[in-house]
Amino acid sequence: MPRDDSSGAGRGPLGAGTLEMLILKSLGAASMHGYGIAQHIQRLSRDVLSVEQGSLYPALERLQAKGWLKSKWGPTPTGRQARYYTITASGRTQLGEKRAEYDRLALAVARVMRA
Repeated sequence: MPRDDSSGAGRGPLGAGTLEMLILKSLGAASMHGYGIAQHIQRLSRDVLSVEQGSLYPALERLQAKGWLKSKWGPTPTGRQARYYTITASGRTQLGEKRAEYDRLALAVARVMRA
Protein backbone atom coordinates (compact mmCIF):
# COMPACT_ATOMS: atom_id res chain seq x y z
CA MET A 1 0.00 0.00 0.00
CA PRO A 2 1.47 3.36 -0.90
CA ARG A 3 2.02 5.53 2.11
CA ASP A 4 2.01 9.26 2.62
CA ASP A 5 3.29 10.62 5.90
CA SER A 6 3.42 14.22 4.71
CA SER A 7 1.06 15.20 7.53
CA GLY A 8 3.78 14.45 10.05
CA ALA A 9 1.22 12.51 12.06
CA GLY A 10 2.14 9.11 10.67
CA ARG A 11 1.67 7.25 7.44
CA GLY A 12 -1.62 6.79 5.66
CA PRO A 13 -2.60 5.19 2.38
CA LEU A 14 -2.67 7.04 -0.94
CA GLY A 15 -5.63 6.51 -3.22
CA ALA A 16 -5.22 4.19 -6.20
CA GLY A 17 -5.69 7.14 -8.58
CA THR A 18 -2.83 9.01 -6.94
CA LEU A 19 -0.52 5.99 -7.19
CA GLU A 20 -1.40 5.55 -10.87
CA MET A 21 -0.66 9.23 -11.52
CA LEU A 22 2.74 8.94 -9.76
CA ILE A 23 3.63 5.82 -11.75
CA LEU A 24 2.69 7.45 -15.07
CA LYS A 25 4.68 10.56 -14.14
CA SER A 26 7.70 8.44 -13.12
CA LEU A 27 7.65 6.67 -16.48
CA GLY A 28 7.20 9.92 -18.42
CA ALA A 29 10.95 10.43 -18.70
CA ALA A 30 12.28 6.87 -18.99
CA SER A 31 11.38 3.18 -18.82
CA MET A 32 11.89 1.62 -15.39
CA HIS A 33 11.36 -1.69 -13.61
CA GLY A 34 9.01 -1.90 -10.64
CA TYR A 35 11.67 -1.49 -7.96
CA GLY A 36 13.08 1.50 -9.85
CA ILE A 37 9.64 3.14 -9.95
CA ALA A 38 9.22 2.69 -6.18
CA GLN A 39 12.69 4.09 -5.52
CA HIS A 40 12.08 7.02 -7.88
CA ILE A 41 8.86 8.01 -6.08
CA GLN A 42 10.48 7.65 -2.65
CA ARG A 43 13.58 9.62 -3.67
CA LEU A 44 11.69 12.50 -5.33
CA SER A 45 9.26 12.74 -2.40
CA ARG A 46 12.26 12.89 -0.04
CA ASP A 47 11.13 9.72 1.71
CA VAL A 48 7.63 11.03 2.39
CA LEU A 49 6.02 8.53 0.01
CA SER A 50 6.82 4.84 0.14
CA VAL A 51 5.20 2.47 -2.36
CA GLU A 52 4.90 -1.13 -1.21
CA GLN A 53 5.11 -4.00 -3.68
CA GLY A 54 1.62 -5.17 -2.73
CA SER A 55 0.21 -1.94 -4.17
CA LEU A 56 2.75 -1.24 -6.91
CA TYR A 57 2.50 -4.42 -8.96
CA PRO A 58 -1.33 -4.58 -9.04
CA ALA A 59 -1.30 -0.91 -10.12
CA LEU A 60 1.18 -1.69 -12.89
CA GLU A 61 -1.06 -4.54 -14.07
CA ARG A 62 -4.12 -2.25 -14.05
CA LEU A 63 -2.26 0.39 -16.07
CA GLN A 64 -1.17 -2.23 -18.60
CA ALA A 65 -4.71 -3.60 -18.88
CA LYS A 66 -5.91 -0.06 -19.65
CA GLY A 67 -3.25 0.25 -22.37
CA TRP A 68 -1.46 3.08 -20.59
CA LEU A 69 1.77 1.07 -20.10
CA LYS A 70 3.60 -1.66 -21.96
CA SER A 71 6.37 -3.86 -20.62
CA LYS A 72 9.21 -6.09 -21.71
CA TRP A 73 11.89 -8.08 -19.95
CA GLY A 74 15.45 -6.79 -19.87
CA PRO A 75 18.66 -6.92 -17.82
CA THR A 76 19.17 -4.62 -14.83
CA PRO A 77 22.53 -2.93 -14.19
CA THR A 78 23.30 -5.81 -11.81
CA GLY A 79 22.66 -8.40 -14.54
CA ARG A 80 19.33 -9.69 -13.23
CA GLN A 81 16.27 -9.85 -15.48
CA ALA A 82 13.44 -7.44 -14.69
CA ARG A 83 10.25 -6.31 -16.35
CA TYR A 84 10.67 -2.76 -17.66
CA TYR A 85 7.59 -0.57 -18.02
CA THR A 86 7.12 2.18 -20.63
CA ILE A 87 4.32 4.72 -20.84
CA THR A 88 2.25 4.59 -24.05
CA ALA A 89 0.76 7.50 -26.01
CA SER A 90 -2.59 6.73 -24.38
CA GLY A 91 -0.82 6.74 -20.98
CA ARG A 92 0.62 10.19 -21.70
CA THR A 93 -2.87 11.45 -22.49
CA GLN A 94 -4.13 10.00 -19.20
CA LEU A 95 -1.20 11.54 -17.31
CA GLY A 96 -2.16 14.96 -18.70
CA GLU A 97 -5.77 14.48 -17.58
CA LYS A 98 -4.78 13.20 -14.12
CA ARG A 99 -2.35 16.08 -13.65
CA ALA A 100 -5.01 18.66 -14.58
CA GLU A 101 -7.43 17.01 -12.15
CA TYR A 102 -4.77 17.00 -9.40
CA ASP A 103 -3.90 20.68 -10.03
CA ARG A 104 -7.59 21.63 -9.84
CA LEU A 105 -8.03 19.73 -6.54
CA ALA A 106 -4.82 21.14 -4.99
CA LEU A 107 -5.91 24.68 -5.89
CA ALA A 108 -9.35 24.12 -4.36
CA VAL A 109 -7.84 22.79 -1.11
CA ALA A 110 -5.41 25.73 -0.98
CA ARG A 111 -8.27 28.20 -1.41
CA VAL A 112 -10.18 26.64 1.49
CA MET A 113 -7.10 26.56 3.73
CA ARG A 114 -6.29 30.23 3.05
CA ALA A 115 -9.85 31.42 3.73
